[in-house]
Amino acid sequence: MQHKQREGFNSRMGALLAIAGSAIGLGNLWKFPYMVGENGGSIFILFYLIFVALICLPVMLSELVVGRNTQRNIFGAFKKLAPNTAWRFIGTISITAAFVILSFYSVVAGWTLEYIFQSAQNAFKGQTVEQIGQFFTDFSTSTFRPLLWHFVFMALTAYVVLFGVQRGIERCSKLLMPLLFLLIVLLAVRSLTLPGAAEGVQFLFRPDWSKFSTQMLVGALGQAFFSLSLGMGVMVVYASYIAKKESLVKTAVQGSLADTVFALIAALAIVPAVFAFGLAPTQGPGLAFVALPTVFEKMFGGAVFAVIFFIIFLLAALTSSISILEVQVAYWVEEFHVQRRKATALTALAAAGVGVFCSLSFGVLSGFKIFGKTIFELLDFFATNVLLPIGSLLFVIFAGWHMSKAVMHRELSTGAGRKMRPLSLILFFIIRYVAPLAIVLVLLSGFLKM
Repeated sequence: MQHKQREGFNSRMGALLAIAGSAIGLGNLWKFPYMVGENGGSIFILFYLIFVALICLPVMLSELVVGRNTQRNIFGAFKKLAPNTAWRFIGTISITAAFVILSFYSVVAGWTLEYIFQSAQNAFKGQTVEQIGQFFTDFSTSTFRPLLWHFVFMALTAYVVLFGVQRGIERCSKLLMPLLFLLIVLLAVRSLTLPGAAEGVQFLFRPDWSKFSTQMLVGALGQAFFSLSLGMGVMVVYASYIAKKESLVKTAVQGSLADTVFALIAALAIVPAVFAFGLAPTQGPGLAFVALPTVFEKMFGGAVFAVIFFIIFLLAALTSSISILEVQVAYWVEEFHVQRRKATALTALAAAGVGVFCSLSFGVLSGFKIFGKTIFELLDFFATNVLLPIGSLLFVIFAGWHMSKAVMHRELSTGAGRKMRPLSLILFFIIRYVAPLAIVLVLLSGFLKM
């Protein structure tokens, strides 16, 4: 049987680093700091942590249980657990979401290569925030260079995935993840030693209840789901490569903890520095590409730290894009018996092709809009606010109401013993009642933004 010959992670550490790498990406380094800035700082972080622990961790565990139990890709997992039913289309939603996200994710990730190149030349020296903002506008709306970096980044992603689970994904995770944490800690230390950084730390860790709002709550919940790569099938696929003897509970807790710690360190590396130089943390998505180059330009040794920051940005994006591509490659390899190298090349090329239109939508195709959104904005909205929440909602309904409690308990107890019985009962309660309600709130908030 084919599934018995499947490759798997060679060690528990390799599995943990791969799962942490899939979660640690642009959501932590790019989106989390500006979401914190836009939603009141510490109050947003507080509820983000609550949602990660009480809702997202159980959802992650359920995805890991499905993956490890079936030893299949996201589509094949539902074929095995619920044969000849419509449940398998949850896998179709997840694979579609992964494809769409990879197409525009690679565009933004490619921008980091341009900024590494510019920072290495100290190109922002002496420039004002307006000039740096204009550079970002000119670059992102141009045609050739964004497309060049987009294809380079996609090629890097495909290069790792085509080598398979152990020689590609696991080896890359073991190399990149320690380097990623080392660099982000180094940057955070530099940020915290700047004069005036204390105000930024206070903004991050002293709760201001006047900033409490429904929008903040929904934003924190949505960011928690996005940050942990839930709803894309990543956790299902990666769990299918985890040995049966390993504890899924330890893997989930340690993986989500690594993701959360990285997000907090990233906020410490960015927000105090922004405050130290008198800039507003409410810069939105441009925080990384406009405000931070301004900060580095004013900082002693700023050119070096700018290069470090954008290398961190690149590595974080790469570890996530690898997992997103693997979801699709595993589907083609296992369901249609396509050779891994061919599946990797064709999927990456297809996503890169769609990404061309995403990139051009900032420039020559900016006037082409559907429902008032550019191609980039439409695909971002469709994946983030429609496919991921709907896929996650159907998944937790399946896990809570269709999948056997015995399966859940057996998978959770492996490597942990009978003491996991109370945890599995709590997990089932959250998956059945709490998680669906939370996901519906995220889904409705997404449609209200239209």
